[in-house]
Parts: sequence; structure tokens; C-alpha cells
Amino acid sequence: MAVQATLLTATPFLYTAISRPMVPLLKIGWNGCFAYSTNSSRVASFQPRSITNSNHQEIVRPLGNFPPDIWGDHFMTLSFDNSEFESCSRQVEVLKEMVKDMLVASTDDPIENMFLINSLCRLGVSYHFESEIEKQLSHLFITLGEVIDNYKDYNLHTIAIIFQVFRSHGYKIPCDVFNKFKNGDGKFKETVVSDMKGMISLYEASHFRINGELILDEALAFTTLHLESSLANQASPHHAEYIVNALCRPYHKGVPRLEARQYISFYERDESRNDVLLEFAKCDFNWIQMLLQQELSHLCGWWKESDIESRFPYARHRNVEAFFLAVGIYFEPCYARARNIYAKLTLIIGLLDDTYDAYGTYEELQYFTDAMQRFDMSVMDKLPADYLKLLYETILDVHDEAQQKVSEEGRSYSVSYTKNEFKKLVVTYLAQARWVHEGYLPTFDEYLEIALKSSAAIVSVSLALIGMEEADENAYQWLINNDNKIHKALNILTRLYDDIMTNEDEEKRGLVCGTNCYMKQYGVTRKEAIEAYQERIEDAWKELNEGYLRPTPVPIQILKRAVNFARLMDVAYKHDDGLGKPEISLQDYIAKLLIHPLPL
Repeated sequence: MAVQATLLTATPFLYTAISRPMVPLLKIGWNGCFAYSTNSSRVASFQPRSITNSNHQEIVRPLGNFPPDIWGDHFMTLSFDNSEFESCSRQVEVLKEMVKDMLVASTDDPIENMFLINSLCRLGVSYHFESEIEKQLSHLFITLGEVIDNYKDYNLHTIAIIFQVFRSHGYKIPCDVFNKFKNGDGKFKETVVSDMKGMISLYEASHFRINGELILDEALAFTTLHLESSLANQASPHHAEYIVNALCRPYHKGVPRLEARQYISFYERDESRNDVLLEFAKCDFNWIQMLLQQELSHLCGWWKESDIESRFPYARHRNVEAFFLAVGIYFEPCYARARNIYAKLTLIIGLLDDTYDAYGTYEELQYFTDAMQRFDMSVMDKLPADYLKLLYETILDVHDEAQQKVSEEGRSYSVSYTKNEFKKLVVTYLAQARWVHEGYLPTFDEYLEIALKSSAAIVSVSLALIGMEEADENAYQWLINNDNKIHKALNILTRLYDDIMTNEDEEKRGLVCGTNCYMKQYGVTRKEAIEAYQERIEDAWKELNEGYLRPTPVPIQILKRAVNFARLMDVAYKHDDGLGKPEISLQDYIAKLLIHPLPL
């Protein structure tokens, strides 16, 4: 093929990466578009769109027909009351000093200190006191053995909270602190079942487990069984609501700002609440929300001025959702610039994904992949289609804008590393496009070799670090290291979460789907394939948790962004295709986070 010859001459590496010998298991299809039934013998129902080019040749494009943007100009027209914002800012500062005094005073009692730190974290205000909390936890961890030995009568709830606080900050508190709640047979005592607060806290703590911690595996199974049973029997309405939410998504796997809003509503009904802390959490949530609304308004203005929606009508238009993802990575005010960079580059990933999956022909994509290896405007005219030229120009412009923002502080390397990850990403996109083009259904092992990289997990975290001054070159070297536990876990989590929720729709569009590859290689049903996926997801969370434990090769602030990205995958894909169909659940999350303030 002439196109392949051109690419081979220009970029040998690229050609090797996408053209390694394959032994087709099956080839069926038409016009370069293929799909597979569960027995891999017939083409699935698929309606591509046909158009005719200037040479009167039919071009078939497997359009995604994605649901339209659901927000319109909503965030560009939100009213902003500056006096209300200034009043809220002053109130936050006053309450912050009061809570800081409480935090300092709590150090006289280690357990009181731990419980207060836990409340600050759950209510979403711990970011105000990071240095104080770090200093206190460092001291508490050194004296942990003495503290627990001196208070052997601590109940399950207390031990579980201590465990959660330490593990959530990267301290490897041993899991054998829960042994005291087991009987002589090695099983959890039935007497703890009636301790509802203890059971809930143990359930939450068990999600910080790492490989080999069998007692936490048992704790998760034990608490899940009994908490589900309690919903039908004895749980109070207050506890029942918390249990339902926790069983759906434990705190550790939730997006921090969403978890904070949810916990504030629970805390408000807690008879032991601290009213100053509650007021602080509410004011801070609303204050942050107003800041984020302004940022999102500017992003929507850029999106509209760039005319991206009309330039790329085949793609998903998810600028609000991209900003939601950015807030999920970091909500703190100091990361405003980072959120803007992240949201824009996340939109670029979406455009690329939809171009390779839902519009470009294989021949067009070969040219485009070659151009992406260069990141040079001079090659744009060699692209075979106007829409690709527009896309290429947009990609370069957004990267150039990001580089301008960080170059003054000597961090241009952050954009260079991210460009390299984009180059790798499109190579994997092209490899998957080739499978479709050739009608090839790979084995699951072959699929994972490409699909883990095409998950875009690493490039997503890479671009999240661009706007973070804490992210030096060592952070990027750590991130791209294939032996890094977090690197591996992120790829697996992102790919498998996505596959479970998107594969059925993608199969209808003729794409190669991971669950089909798994079914073929292992001779199982789709249900069994999904169950196997879910087991691998849980194993990946254990790896992620282990990679977060100290000592760490990079600052904890860097690790938080990687873990928060994994949390976003759970929120976006655990129950539905959040980005493909945001109206199902993501719309509600966005409204809670970015539209509706908390009543004071």
C-alpha cells in the first residue's frame, strides 16, 4: 500500500509499532468496518455513514452518533454576585482560624486528634491545614504502637478510623490491628455486627487494602454481607442512607469534592457534630463552588470562541464534563491554572479518541499518526483531509498555550513529556484502527498489550501535572516508568472500567471490544468476562493502594492526582458510560458540584 510505504520511509518506528505480523483469527466485514458477534462468526448489526469524496469514491465512516452537549451556554450565563463571594471569603477565613485552633488543641489527646483529622478530611477542608496535619500524623505514627498498647479497649470504630486516616495519608499502619476483633476460629466476632458505626468504619477501612492483607479481604466480605442485611432490618434512616451510599461507592473510591458534599449532609444530622466545623465546611464548599463557576465560565467561553463544536461535529462535546474531571483531580484554589490546562488537553484527548474510533478512515489516520509524531505545524498541509488539518492545528495550539503558561517558571519539560505521551497514544489508537480495518479479533493478551496504553491513563495524569509546580522532571520519570505500581494499576483500572460500560455500544459500531476478546480467548460468556474484569479491577486497586504507601519516590501531592484519576474512573464508569452518556448520572454529579450551593 502506498500510504504504508510513505510511512515506512518517514518513520520506521511508527511503522514497526503498528505493522507487526499478525495471524488473523478471523476476517469478515465490508468497507473497512467490522464487528463481531459472540461466536465470532457473523458481523453484528452496524449502520455506517457513507459519503463520496472528490474522486467519487465511497468513504464509510462509523459515526458514533453521540448524545449532544446537555449544558449549552448555562455556565456562561450564570450570575455571579461579587459581594456574596467576598462575604463568603471573609467567613471562610474567620472560621478557618477557629478550626485551626481546634486542631492544635486536639493534639493533647491522640484519639481526639485522629478523629478531628478524619472529620476535616471527610468534610473536604483538610487542604487548609496540610502542613499541620502532616506534622501531627508523622508524630502520631511514630508513637502509634504505644498509643494502641495503652488503650487496648479501643472499639472497632476507633481502630478503623485510625487505620483509615493513616492509610489515606500514605502511612502503612499494619492491618493486624483488627485481629482483636476475631475469635479463636479466625473469624470476625459476631458481637461486632451490632456495632453499626464500627461495621461501617471497618467497611470503609477495608478498601485501603493491599495485596496479601487477607484480614482486610475478609473484613470487606464480612461487613458487606452484614451491612446489606442491616438495610432490611435494624439500620436507622440516618445510618441506612450512609450505608446505601457506601455500598454503592466507598469513600476511598469517590471524587473528593463529591464525597465532601455528601458527607456534610450526613454530618449535619450527627448528634455529636461540631457546629463550627459544620459551618466552616458549608461555607468553604460554597466558596470553592463560586471560584469553580468562574473558571468554568471562562473555559466555556474559550470553547465557544474556538468553534470546536462546529469544526468537529462527529465528536463528543464535553467541555463541562472535562472541567468536572479537572475538579476531580484537584479542587484546591491554588490549582486554577492546572485545571484550565487539564480540561483543555482532556478535550483534545476526546477529539482524538472520537477521530480514530468514530470518523477517520484507516488511510487518513495513518497520515495523521505520522504527523503527530512530529508535532510540527509545517507538516499540516500534508494531511489528506481538512478536518484533520483543523484537528492538528487545534492540538498544537492548545499545547503551545500550555507551554507558554509554564515556560516562565522553567517547566517547559512538562509539556514535552506530555507530547511524548500523546505520540504514544495515537500509535495505539492506530493499532486498534488497523484491527478494525483488517477484520482482526485479537486474543485478550494481544488486546491488552495495546489497549492498556490506549486507555489514556498515563497521558491524562501527565497533563494533570503540567500546571503543578510540585511536578519536577523526577515526577514525570516516575509516572512513565512501566514498573511503577501506580502506572500499571492506572492503565488496568482505566481500560477495564471503560470496557465494561462502553463495549456493547462500541461493538454495534464495529470496533474491537475487550470483552469479546476475553470471551474468545477463554471461552466464556459476556457475564463471566465482566466478572473477571471486576476481579482484576479490585486487584488493581490493591496495587494502587500499595503504590501510595510511604516511602514514596515523589511527593504525596503528585500521588494524590494519580489516585484521584482512578477515582474518577470509578465515578464515570462504574454504573454507566459517564462521558458518552452524561445525562444518566454525571449530570447530577456536576449539578451538585458546580451549580447548587449548600444551604447555610
